[in-house]
Amino acid sequence: MREKVEAVLNQVRPVLQRDGGDVELVDVDENGLVKVRLKGACGGCAMAMVTLKMGIERALKKEIPEVTEVVAVR
Repeated sequence: MREKVEAVLNQVRPVLQRDGGDVELVDVDENGLVKVRLKGACGGCAMAMVTLKMGIERALKKEIPEVTEVVAVR
């Protein structure tokens, strides 16, 4: 499943990079929990949670139904 998650992140990454940010995949566990690290402008942005839940998590769940949640780690 890690490869599928990376593929979806590669699709959303250009949008983040346009605003000076990025996302790094940290871990995917057997329960479908995806851990990511928001980098650059996304790391300290006040809208980071919206980006995480409404952007990244939504895209991952749409393409990979096994994904249960996406959380940000430092």
